Amino acid sequence: MKKSKISAVIIDDEKLAREITKGYLNKNSEVEIVAECSNGFDAIKKINALKPDLIFLDIQMPKISGFEMLELLEEPPVIIFTTAFDHYAIKAFEVNAADYLLKPFSEERFNDALKKSFAHLQDKFEHDSVIKNIIDHNEKKIEFLERVVIKEGSKISIIPVETIKWIEAQDDYVKINCEQGRFLKQKT
Repeated sequence: MKKSKISAVIIDDEKLAREITKGYLNKNSEVEIVAECSNGFDAIKKINALKPDLIFLDIQMPKISGFEMLELLEEPPVIIFTTAFDHYAIKAFEVNAADYLLKPFSEERFNDALKKSFAHLQDKFEHDSVIKNIIDHNEKKIEFLERVVIKEGSKISIIPVETIKWIEAQDDYVKINCEQGRFLKQKT
């Protein structure tokens, strides 16, 4: 299920860089900026609280780097790196970045990165939807046994599940230890 707007957080220690990113994003009606952060620690708090879909992340910032910040997130969102240094590009894609913008970047290049992030988000939304459907489907189908029937020769024992203390595997059988005693049942 796709959200109505994509939530984004801008993280950069340079105010001018945040303003440029914000200006480009404000021209896109599909994205809503939910927070701006000037350092990694503030960003961690806001991202963990707001759970944005997308972040624009500078790498070299005071106190902690963008990469160190990512390690401290509960659920990292889709990432577009915005940095003045090209030597972090390989590492950025190793952490599954949607794109890597080298400052100064043009509006056209920014929009290309944004399109890539939309594709990443679509995959994530579809993946999350499939997982939710599987969980919902399995929750509906779960049926627990209320009793176990054991046949020993001509004798049949019905054991309520709540009386079972433990079950052990023994070759092709299971040994059921319960309040009524011990029973062997062949696996089927």
